Amino acid sequence: MTDSSEYTPPKVWTWNKQSGGQFANINRPIAGPTHEQELPVGSHPLQLYSLGTPNGVKVTIMLEELLALGISGAEYDAWLIDIGKGEQFGSGFVAVNPNSKIPAMVDRSGQVPVRVFESGAILLYLAEKFGVFLPRESGPHAECLSWLFWQIGSAPYLGGGLGHFYAYAPTKIEYAIDRYAMEVKRQLDVLDRRLHESKYIAGDAYTIADMAILPWYGGLVKGWSYGVAEFLSVQDYRYVQRWADTLLQRPAVQRGRMVNRTSGDPSTQLRERHDASDFENRTQDKLAAAR
Repeated sequence: MTDSSEYTPPKVWTWNKQSGGQFANINRPIAGPTHEQELPVGSHPLQLYSLGTPNGVKVTIMLEELLALGISGAEYDAWLIDIGKGEQFGSGFVAVNPNSKIPAMVDRSGQVPVRVFESGAILLYLAEKFGVFLPRESGPHAECLSWLFWQIGSAPYLGGGLGHFYAYAPTKIEYAIDRYAMEVKRQLDVLDRRLHESKYIAGDAYTIADMAILPWYGGLVKGWSYGVAEFLSVQDYRYVQRWADTLLQRPAVQRGRMVNRTSGDPSTQLRERHDASDFENRTQDKLAAAR
């Protein structure tokens, strides 16, 4: 082990110092709003408050896939929530999601607005509302939900576990990195074995299970997450690679990955989305600026 000293936990933990690391300024052991800040409301039935992280991208992919099917009721406004600035702790956002995590959505299509928070819940809500991307037959339906909840339970080991201790923690802890690297590689092997026998995660059909898993594990094998691609030898998971390549060719996936994105190549970013024409206008604006 490379740890320079051993840590003995106190009998009772108290919050008397910041935890350190990249997100120390927004971490705290209590819930609730820190300031008054109302949320904007656009003209579409669905109002999304999010950021282009893996959890946020799940939902924007789903919304773009619904619109690609011609479902006009899935029109949405995507408002940017800057979690680095603590906007998720504004009073308006906390009213939509008491857990202060993105994404959060309000469905204003009915007489009474409906709030939905947690990315998996939003995917399931939209799939049931519009009757697509969730198989109706009992067997495929159960398979899809099993993999959806597999992602919800597994991703914290990748993001909050390996991603945090490898990329963000102020101190490199060998035990923590080894523990989470082992678990993430096991998860990749689970997916690789599944996708060796199945075209998509839940079977022959593209579903919300694929939309949930792609931003996390597809991004991982394509080298977009935490700088751990070489560390984990992600090229070895060739069926996950094949599946990710297939999904990333879908135009709706490409659009969904752009919405509320604030990092990377500027040509891949659409910070807010309020109309389908925003994708085209973004391109035209960048071309005009380059002239």
